[in-house]
Amino acid sequence: MIPLKDENPSKTIPVVNIFLIVTNISVFIYMNYFAPVATQSITFKLGFIPYELSHFVDVNPKNLVPIPLTIFTAMFMHGGWLHLLSNMLYLWIFGDNIEDVLGHVKYLFFYIMCGIAATLVHGFININSQIPTLGASGAIAGVLGAYIFLFPKARIKTLVILFVFIQIVHIPAVIMLGYWILLQVLSAYAEHRSRTGGGIAWFAHIGGFVAGLVLIIMMKKPGRRRYKPF
Repeated sequence: MIPLKDENPSKTIPVVNIFLIVTNISVFIYMNYFAPVATQSITFKLGFIPYELSHFVDVNPKNLVPIPLTIFTAMFMHGGWLHLLSNMLYLWIFGDNIEDVLGHVKYLFFYIMCGIAATLVHGFININSQIPTLGASGAIAGVLGAYIFLFPKARIKTLVILFVFIQIVHIPAVIMLGYWILLQVLSAYAEHRSRTGGGIAWFAHIGGFVAGLVLIIMMKKPGRRRYKPF
């Protein structure tokens, strides 16, 4: 299932959400096309490596920022165009409504805190891993957690592809995003059981999603409607 659009218009211009999308795209383009060093080298220098934080040791190549700051820098890096565009699609569709509820400054704080929480959960589960982790997925998972809490009945225009069956349908957010988080949990469980590392930080997604649920409950204004009727 690929979300295309939500039928849940925001009342304000999502300037922070747009800023985050532009920043992520700009960083990716710079890393891959204009950086004076190889992309792989930048990934190791600015990506989050669990072993570095847990042992507080800077493994080669040396980081460009202090070890704790890689939690932040990794949030704006992506491994490829598909990784980037899929993340930005989810952020574009769901982020504006969360910014609408929280306001610009609180939304930026919310986004960053979800990203940090997601990265720390991944680091705790993979405490000795020396593989760099990067991407906005954890922070965006927090946005999805907030969205499913605030707007469970909002309809999501979704492209469904099942073998030869291809159709656009309208699915409630609670089903669309509920399916998404269930997939993350099942994938994380399967990977943990097999004890094989993969290319996707499933536990970061779960950690970010839970952080988003908790933070939105704490940060939203009392009495605010959780969803808009249709």
